[in-house]
Amino acid sequence: MSIPLLSTLIFFPVLGGLSLLVVPRQQTATIRLMALLISLIELVLCLPVVLLFDKTTYLMQFREHLPWIKALNINYSLGIDGISILFLLLTGLIIVLSILVSWESITTKVQEFFVALLLLEGMMMGVFCATDFFLFYIFWEAMLIPMFLIIGVWGGPNRIYATVKFFLYTLVGSLLMLVGIILLYFKGGQTFDIIKLAGQAYPLKLQLLLFWAFFAAFAVKVPMWPVHTWLPDAHTEAPAAGSVILAGVLIKMGAYGFLRFSLPILPDATQQMLLPMLILSVIAIVYGAIICLAQTDLKRLIAYSSVSHMGFVTLGLFALNQHGLEGGILQMINHGIVTGALFLAIGMVYERTHTREIAAYGGLASIMPIFSGFFLLFTLAAVGLPGTNGFIGEFLILLGGFERLPWTAVVAASGLILGAWYMLWLYQRIFFNGVKEGMRDLVELNLREILTLVPMALLIIWIGLYPNALLSFLHVSVSHLLDQVNGIGLAGMALPIQP
Repeated sequence: MSIPLLSTLIFFPVLGGLSLLVVPRQQTATIRLMALLISLIELVLCLPVVLLFDKTTYLMQFREHLPWIKALNINYSLGIDGISILFLLLTGLIIVLSILVSWESITTKVQEFFVALLLLEGMMMGVFCATDFFLFYIFWEAMLIPMFLIIGVWGGPNRIYATVKFFLYTLVGSLLMLVGIILLYFKGGQTFDIIKLAGQAYPLKLQLLLFWAFFAAFAVKVPMWPVHTWLPDAHTEAPAAGSVILAGVLIKMGAYGFLRFSLPILPDATQQMLLPMLILSVIAIVYGAIICLAQTDLKRLIAYSSVSHMGFVTLGLFALNQHGLEGGILQMINHGIVTGALFLAIGMVYERTHTREIAAYGGLASIMPIFSGFFLLFTLAAVGLPGTNGFIGEFLILLGGFERLPWTAVVAASGLILGAWYMLWLYQRIFFNGVKEGMRDLVELNLREILTLVPMALLIIWIGLYPNALLSFLHVSVSHLLDQVNGIGLAGMALPIQP
């Protein structure tokens, strides 16, 4: 391609965010409009990538390759396959909606906030496009900075504690991953090229060591039990946009790391660690769901539900079969849409009530019927109702889990029952049970808020009725990934690299 589409997706929001700094900070309306326009253009720029994408090959497409640090064989190398392309679209959409939901709620340091959002978008795009391990690590670490600021500057009263906890957890895990990257560099022929590294065989002991080094970073980011405790605090204290980005994109990067690095580069260690990973996954599913039943805070309940839902994702990934992997990846997208939508809705009602205590709500169905309708759809999608996007992903994961180890699917299915319990109970307490004091004067959603929720609602229904729209991107790439895990995609296969 003569046009560097992937570099454009990475650096357009970065340059757009920096351009906001030339606007006088008191012109907040102009800053908001510019930020929204930049994010919309970024989303539109994703369309050529989707339209020109070839679903019949597992090869990395839209490749860009430039020497960077020649002495260490580090290159500016980008490319996407059928797995990563879906996350580019999700990231573009999530940022647009995050800007819309922050339109009125962010009133201090408005300029800096939207700059941070757009910088974060560029870094997240880089994570999903990088095919050089060193470049991936740069983007992986760089995105922590704007997220740190979003929570730490614009968060709730306990934002400093939540921010420090978030930063320390992710930093420690990332440093261990860096050690693993350096070790892999020397053992893999002094290259950071992901495709070349996946095309070589490594001793089992080295693979196990690298697996746990990468696990430290990816498991924290997912987050898997028991390294999940930073997530409820971060969600609770983050502004609405921060929670939406955390749930929609950031925690998907841990599972993406397993897909991109652990499975193809360390296939023997992956097979060896299969049972522990499946056990951790089902523990997360049940534990997260049970903890949700005890929550009194809206955002903490949805945060713990993410622990449970991401347990389904890792269960699907480490089932190591076509159904499980496709279901796990699809559920990553579905979770980003559904949980992102729930946090959008919670942010909107919080602007009106200034409380997250579930006990303070009641009777909203008669006061805010449009909002109640949206929230009902998001709730039904979260419990996996057939016809919504949550159903097909969980179904494929349970199918893949049953094919691998039947008991994992049986235990995970109990998480679905618990999920229906805590989500429907939440809906009952908020929208029925009589109108609570202080709720009678709430105002219905305005046009901006409705337009913010409509894309999520349409995606929930569209993917639920026609999941192949996304699954068609995954078939070939997932099949090739399974070949790599099963040893077919090693050096003898001579993995092709596009120029």
